[in-house]
Amino acid sequence: MFSETLLRLTLHSFTGRRDLALLADNYGRIVDSIRISLTQKCNFNCFFCHREGEVNPYGREMNVDEISRIVRIAYGLNIRKIKLTGGEPLFREDIVEIISSINRVGALEDLAITTNGFLLSEFAYKLKKAGLMRVNISLPSLKPEVFKYITGFNDLRKVIDGVKAALDVGLSSVKLNMVLLKNINESEVWDMVEFSGRIGAILQIIELEPINMDAKLYESIHADLSIVEEALKRKAIRIYVRSLHNRRRYVMPNGVEVEVVKPMHNSLFCANCTRIRITSDGFIKPCLMRSDNHVDILTLMRNQASDEELVKLFVKAVKLREPFFK
Repeated sequence: MFSETLLRLTLHSFTGRRDLALLADNYGRIVDSIRISLTQKCNFNCFFCHREGEVNPYGREMNVDEISRIVRIAYGLNIRKIKLTGGEPLFREDIVEIISSINRVGALEDLAITTNGFLLSEFAYKLKKAGLMRVNISLPSLKPEVFKYITGFNDLRKVIDGVKAALDVGLSSVKLNMVLLKNINESEVWDMVEFSGRIGAILQIIELEPINMDAKLYESIHADLSIVEEALKRKAIRIYVRSLHNRRRYVMPNGVEVEVVKPMHNSLFCANCTRIRITSDGFIKPCLMRSDNHVDILTLMRNQASDEELVKLFVKAVKLREPFFK
């Protein structure tokens, strides 16, 4: 079992500080959360999906023990917030076992998953029972024809059923992710605000990012969130700022909380980033926007690396972090 003594000794060898038990990059940004991509497989074909910046959809995948070991190493580095992503993480047949194994690592502040919602009505209760705390559900449109155009999938009702199932099982937070797309779903913002308030979900409006996307396509569908944010500001009864990425959350008259995620050319967004990522093929990824500084952790694990060696890889990856927008 990984020990705090080992952590402090290892960090001391890299930083010269014996009292340090938190990971921080060269810009002073503490790393306290980790996003782990479980697979690149997905039944949807959303043209805005960045797949966590990965480009190899058919690479190796980590097994349950490897995922839980990475979480255990991260936990020893005072990382207490875990989010599982993809692809579609519910495509993993062992997803409930993955959640359970992570939950057993220790007392987490957050254990969340992001999903397209298609399989959620089947899995919501099992995931909650295994220890899942929160869920983010991609819901780009409430119009069946627009939903099909964006996702390539015809059954919006099954996703809505998944949203309701997540709410019914009592997860601490159900968040709807709406990537705003120019001339496609821009007109649905207020319908989504009303819908989220009616069912009791948080709405997150997200700026499109040009990752794994043709430049001309990006330019044609990228929507500026400034106009939406100004309208939210005028209508909100309360506004507060989350520390993660300096995100503003607007509380609307119907009680719904709407969060705006504006990463592009946003130095405040990057300056307040506390995340590091693990790709589905087992690389530590210091920044979503970059693919030239990955650190391979899975190969060493499969070659019987010690915990101390894996800690050194985490420290190395964190030291490679820098704000993409400065």
